[in-house]
Amino acid sequence: MSARPAPTGTNAPGALRHVLGHLLTPLLMCVGMGLAYLGAFHAPQPHDLRVDVVGSGPSAQVLAQTLHDKGDGALDVRTVTDRDTAVSALRERSSFGAYIPGTRPELLVASASSDTSAMAVEKVFTKVAAGQGAPLTVTDVAPVSDGDPTGQGIFFLLVALSIGSYASVAVIGGAGAVLPLRIRALLAAGMSLVVSLIGTVFAGPMFHLVDQGLAGVWAMSWLYSVGILLIGVGLHTFLRRWTTLGVMVLFVMLNFTSSGGIYRPELQPGFFGALHAFWNGAGFVEGVRSHVYLDGHGLGGHLLVLALWFLAGVAMTALAGLAEARRRPLGAQTEKTEKTEKTEESEENEEEMEEAVGV
Repeated sequence: MSARPAPTGTNAPGALRHVLGHLLTPLLMCVGMGLAYLGAFHAPQPHDLRVDVVGSGPSAQVLAQTLHDKGDGALDVRTVTDRDTAVSALRERSSFGAYIPGTRPELLVASASSDTSAMAVEKVFTKVAAGQGAPLTVTDVAPVSDGDPTGQGIFFLLVALSIGSYASVAVIGGAGAVLPLRIRALLAAGMSLVVSLIGTVFAGPMFHLVDQGLAGVWAMSWLYSVGILLIGVGLHTFLRRWTTLGVMVLFVMLNFTSSGGIYRPELQPGFFGALHAFWNGAGFVEGVRSHVYLDGHGLGGHLLVLALWFLAGVAMTALAGLAEARRRPLGAQTEKTEKTEKTEESEENEEEMEEAVGV
């Protein structure tokens, strides 16, 4: 059996340029992930965190004003007349804590709306009660399920759904590049169904992250996943091998950090708080919280966010279809060029899938 000939090295400069070009992708991922995650999570501090003091007398007004002034922008303290009003504000997420002063002070929180926000509020009012020489009783008016004691399980469900969705984009765009766009779109819809069903199994029977409303969790999981897949499949027509990086920017770097799954906007820099208002991850996390724990308060707005991202995916896929139709070669004279382009595209698609697997 003859030995395989050793490389001559004549193509080494070209190969080196090829490798260096592809090393740009992980470097950009490193920079992007560092900027996004450290920028969003490295130093959580409350700003304009809405809390209530329950009471209508002068002492309640003075306490609220004192806390507001001492907070130096960290707290937005107001007074409400009674306990029921305070509980309603907590369930509507217009407030994240309600302090009832007295000989036995009580703090009302809703950990289901954000466990980290509830802890930040508890830290503040524990000091207030200690200054009054009384122990603080904390009452959770909207607790999370026993299977999700930290209240962050929904965020990790978001991570699983996102990875299943954007990794599928690379496979459909790579291995399925020779297929007509309508077939790729159908594959995207089918994969979103599978991904959402897997996520529902995780959320319900496997890990018990939620203890009710599982059908609604599935519906939001599917709407979230299909939006990512359709946007990604459409983007692949324009970005090619940069699609993996593009969907990571959209659905990891900007998405996870603005979702509110770890820290809500009141504990983050303003940029991520602004994204929270309309990004799809925030729509999913807050939508599930509203549906499962908070009596549906605000659910319509979060469903609208998810629906708009789905429509953006439909629009992106339609644009990709128009672009591919214009690129389609006409006549036999372009057959050789088409074969060459398909060979190069196939190589790029193989590399793209390898990069996606590595991620």
